[in-house]
Formats: sequence, structure tokens, C-alpha cells
Amino acid sequence: MAALIPGQATPIAPHAWRVLGRNPGMMTGPGTNSYLLGDRTLTAIDPGPEDPEHTRALLRAAEQLERPIERILVTHTHRDHSPGARALAEATGAEMLGPPVPDDGLQDESWSPARLLSHGDLLDCGGVPLEVIATPGHVGNHLCYLMVDQRLLFTGDHLIQGSTVVIAPPSGSMAEYMASLALLRDYRIDTMAPGHGELITEPMATVDKTLAHRRERERKVFEALDATPVTVQELVTRVYADVPDFLHGVACLSLEAHLIKLRDEDRVSHEQGKWSV
Repeated sequence: MAALIPGQATPIAPHAWRVLGRNPGMMTGPGTNSYLLGDRTLTAIDPGPEDPEHTRALLRAAEQLERPIERILVTHTHRDHSPGARALAEATGAEMLGPPVPDDGLQDESWSPARLLSHGDLLDCGGVPLEVIATPGHVGNHLCYLMVDQRLLFTGDHLIQGSTVVIAPPSGSMAEYMASLALLRDYRIDTMAPGHGELITEPMATVDKTLAHRRERERKVFEALDATPVTVQELVTRVYADVPDFLHGVACLSLEAHLIKLRDEDRVSHEQGKWSV
């Protein structure tokens, strides 16, 4: 397994390298993984937060690899993934491609792509074919990128190593997330390169385990409700008893996403900020 070393270009596959950002934390794990890929030229995926040292690390990596960065992609526009794009583009002249920015107050408003990408788009990244896979759920504009010849999927925050991801309404959707997970079964994927953590070497087992976990959590949500209306904050202690209390604030986001899915399926009721069956 390739080591996670901040600022260092670590090869993860032929014509693909990882550069770990210097932003470790509760929500980012070891930090944000930026990726460089390409044969003749380089495409950067998820240049990370606005951090001059990380931008310099990406530029050093490109110099060492003797390939210019001509394109910048992002998987989504949360602030630990895309703000670094502007400085990298200014330093290299690279074109920015990716999704639009959802209007939910949680996004990087500086992201302004020259071209919007859609599901099924095929890109020639310096001689390396890359397919765009729309995977809404964690956030509504989430994209994954499949390095077709290596069967390597850059997953952003759709799937990360060692943990589940937060689904934060209104842009995040549990129903879309579970559908996007199931969609990955239609692709030939040998390895996943996540936005946080190490490579995922059993991709379909990870997809199945994550889907099973979300379904089990949904079952707990439904069974924790009765005819007495409760708030999300009251419900979280019942549904996430297996999660430390200090994480319950974050868990409330995914809990609300589960409740919205159940409401849209006409299985639960929501009135004046409270939930019941």
C-alpha cells in the first residue's frame, strides 16, 4: 500500500500519482488526497483547500514528472477539495473542468469551471482516457472519474477509506447516494482512489458493505420512531448510540437525510420540525 506522506508525489498506478494535502482533521482524516494523472501532460483532480504549500507541492510534482499540468478537475465543491484550483490554474494556465456549485451555503464559491462535465463524458487526459460518472448523494454535484485503462476510480467523497461519509441536506441526498453506490456495480473497477485515506483494493465489497450499512441505519431510524413526534436532535441518541456523543452533531446531518428519504417514500411524517410514523 502506497504510504500517505503529505506533499510527496506517490505513484498509485501507471501514469497516476497521489499528493496528500496538509489538512488533517476530524472530517478530512489524514488530509485531502489530490491526484495527478497523465502520460504526455497532467490532469489534477481535487487540488484541495486554499493552501499555498500544497499548491507548491503539486507544482513540484509536475516538475519532477516532467509534464505540465494542463487541466484541473474536481469531484465536488466542498471547501477541502476545490479552493486550491484557482491558484493552481493561475500558476499553470490549466483549464478548470467539473460540476456547477450548489447553492446551499456549504460550497466553495470560488469554483468557476470553463466547462461543465456531465455523466458519461470522456476526457483525454494527456493520453489517459477518463470517464465521468455522476454520483450525487454526498452532495448534489458529486462526480467520480474512472481511469478506464487501469480500472481505477477516483471517488472523491463518494467512498472514502476507513469511514462512512456525511450526507448533508439540502444538496446531499440519501436516496441519490444509495442509487449512486449501486450504479458503480455497472463499471469495471479494480481499485478506488478516495478523497481521503488509502487506496480501496476491494471496491465492490466496499460498495456492498456501505449499502448494507446505510440500509441497516435506515432500519434503525424507522424503528426508533413512533406516533410521538420528535426532533432530529432527540432522535440521534437513539439511532446513533454506537457513535461517540461528540460526533452526534455531524450524525444529525445524515440522520436528516435518512428521514427525508423515508418521508419521500411516505413511510414517515414531518411536521413543524418533528418526525413521527
